[in-house]
Amino acid sequence: MRIVIVGGHMSPALAVMQALPKDGQVWYIGRKHVFEGDKGISLEYQTVTSLGIPFVPLTTGRLQRVWTRHSLFSYAKIPYGIFQAIAILRQIKPAVVLSFGGYLSLPVGIASFLLRIPLVIHEQTQDAGFSNVLLKNIATTIIVSFPTSLKYFPQQKTVLTGNPLYFGKATKEAAQLIPQGSLPLLLVTGGSTGSHDINLFVEKHLGVLLDHYRVIHQTGDAQIYQDYDRLMIVRSNLAQQQRSRYIVTKFISPTDISFLFNEAALVISRSGINSVMQLLVLEKPAILFPLRTGQKNEQLKNATFLQEAGLADIVTETDMSNEAVIRLLAGRMKYHGITKEAKDIRSMHEKAAEHIVSLVYEAAGAKAKT
Repeated sequence: MRIVIVGGHMSPALAVMQALPKDGQVWYIGRKHVFEGDKGISLEYQTVTSLGIPFVPLTTGRLQRVWTRHSLFSYAKIPYGIFQAIAILRQIKPAVVLSFGGYLSLPVGIASFLLRIPLVIHEQTQDAGFSNVLLKNIATTIIVSFPTSLKYFPQQKTVLTGNPLYFGKATKEAAQLIPQGSLPLLLVTGGSTGSHDINLFVEKHLGVLLDHYRVIHQTGDAQIYQDYDRLMIVRSNLAQQQRSRYIVTKFISPTDISFLFNEAALVISRSGINSVMQLLVLEKPAILFPLRTGQKNEQLKNATFLQEAGLADIVTETDMSNEAVIRLLAGRMKYHGITKEAKDIRSMHEKAAEHIVSLVYEAAGAKAKT
């Protein structure tokens, strides 16, 4: 069966692809570049193509909630995205389209509706993404990860499955990233695109961090900030002993990230729902930097959830004194285990990928019935 998967959230897409039966033939529509107008190649493009899955880049505009000088140009590209999506789907002829949210899902979802291809949309957050809300009336099936999302979608076609998590087998490259030594391991990651805020935070407090940890720092490859290049220079200027404890890398593949989460004594990261759920499943302590521009304070809600589970501290400002950083790092090592409520939530997500696969095949079968 031919399935088109629309990116947006990489980890659940990989988890579902991993759970597909052998007859599932996947084409992946996503972003080839990190940001619009940026030459950096996206992690989703690198990961999907490395798995031998056809990757189809799509150019379209974003539905922006805040009006800027770029908004008009962005909105003007949305019709082009729809026509491009129609052409892509006509060429592939999938039995079903599975969308994982994000701005690319809107033109592909509209195109699937116009071509009468069953559309399954997945909402991974605790609320509802803008694109998914716009697509809810034309979707065949709506899948949500949390009970709090149910109220946003039509009851008769919405199913609660939990959030599928991808735990791939670690590569040799992942093991080689880990610095040698006896100090605990700190993993710093800003997600697939990196986080400029986190990168600046680590740069400012690197001396303190290296006094307490071996550090793996994933910076992303956004050319607008040049964080990777700058931090490589910072690394080269460290004393040999500190330099050996500090590894800088642009990307960590989704195949490797859960392995490194598990190996780390502490994680510093954004608080996207996939990262939060992986940290919960692995019971890994974290310092979280919620994305300040996320819709409905989504990342702050995710971070608060993990904090209440007993696993996270939240940083909302990057200008912290060295003394505050030391207290924060030392305090994190005292946390052990998670609350019973968090364990109950975790158990709901264990079979999510398999459940979603069954719903995708059921939706594809509905095509023959209509």
